[in-house]
Amino acid sequence: MKKHLYQSSTYAKFLNLVQAIRELPTFPKLDPLEERLLNQLASQWHVGVRITVLEAMQMSADVSAATVHRRLKTLRQKGMIALAEHETDNRIRYIVPTDLTTKYFAKMGQCLDLALRG
Repeated sequence: MKKHLYQSSTYAKFLNLVQAIRELPTFPKLDPLEERLLNQLASQWHVGVRITVLEAMQMSADVSAATVHRRLKTLRQKGMIALAEHETDNRIRYIVPTDLTTKYFAKMGQCLDLALRG
């Protein structure tokens, strides 16, 4: 039982740290869908997968492609993603992380490390 209490306490600490990060002016405010989409993209980027805009629009079965497309636009406007052209087909655009995105996920990783230590 003590293990479960430790784990729930660690998770609560992590959530509190993340909330503090969300309130910093360092990063743009993300709505829940933007954050979810960014996390989905990050899990693919982490394993070296290049994701096209079309693929991203089809990643969430419970969210319409049009809604995902709008959120991709807002993430781009907020500087959290960029688009890169395909090497030979200029109709294909890949979603790539920006320096701001890398810093954002590094800060989230720090939150996890702090929660696990304390």
